[in-house]
Amino acid sequence: MNLTSSKRLVFNKKISSFYTFEGMRNFKLERLQNGETIITKEKGNSMVPLLKSNQPHKLSPITWQEVKPGDIVYCKVRGNFYTHLCKAIQATKGCLIANNKGNVNGWTKQVYGKVIEVL
Repeated sequence: MNLTSSKRLVFNKKISSFYTFEGMRNFKLERLQNGETIITKEKGNSMVPLLKSNQPHKLSPITWQEVKPGDIVYCKVRGNFYTHLCKAIQATKGCLIANNKGNVNGWTKQVYGKVIEVL
């Protein structure tokens, strides 16, 4: 089976809101949507010095209407999940999401959690 045919199989699967585009479960999203506060960590240096790579942090469920500029949120922008900063809020567009290096990801209303503690 080549890569093209295996991708076709993934695209033919029914994808619920708990699954990523590739068909893998998103446990963080499931738990946050169930109202749970979770401890998690991600790889990457886009949020240094606020969050270091693999540094544990606590996420609490939140909606985009509760977010304030400067909050670190777990969200989905253009099909990708990020733990990034909210830079601005607009009633029609939602939250403007960006990393701590100046790269802007875009606007979204799909905000699921807020970092309430860096461990």
